[in-house]
Amino acid sequence: MRNTIPLVALVVLAGCVAKPVAPRPAPAPVARPAVVPRPVPPASTDWRDWPVTTGDWVYRQEQGGSTALFGATGANAVLTLHCDAASGTLYLSRQGAGGTPLTVRTSSIARSLPVQPTSAGPLGAPAYVAARLTARDPLLDAMVFSRGRFIVEQAGAATLVVPAWAEIARVTEDCRR
Repeated sequence: MRNTIPLVALVVLAGCVAKPVAPRPAPAPVARPAVVPRPVPPASTDWRDWPVTTGDWVYRQEQGGSTALFGATGANAVLTLHCDAASGTLYLSRQGAGGTPLTVRTSSIARSLPVQPTSAGPLGAPAYVAARLTARDPLLDAMVFSRGRFIVEQAGAATLVVPAWAEIARVTEDCRR
């Protein structure tokens, strides 16, 4: 016996297929107000968790001493450490014009340093203020051995979160010889 599906059943099944529906036109785009980003608060109140200021340290041997400069490539340094080998004096300088002290915080020491404006550079160059340190000042060792970073603060200026790289130690050792 042949198994055949009655023709009527096939016709009924064919009627079950849905009719094609014409696609709907895409909805018009809705104009949305621009989102203004809010300032992101620091992830932590502990400065040791803050992101490091953009930049790198560069060491330079110079006549009469050496200098370590920190800042973004191709821009003026935002922080420098300079050794005057003849006097055994180091100068920690940052961009700024205020006479308020610098506060340096490491993982072991926090100290305020009085500053003096430095001599004016070429026209259009940023102003700097400098704090004077002796070559044996313990703050220098604290900066070198701080756990990955230290900060330099000054009222009215952005806080610098600076990596504790070998350039600081090189300049310090140059002044201790």
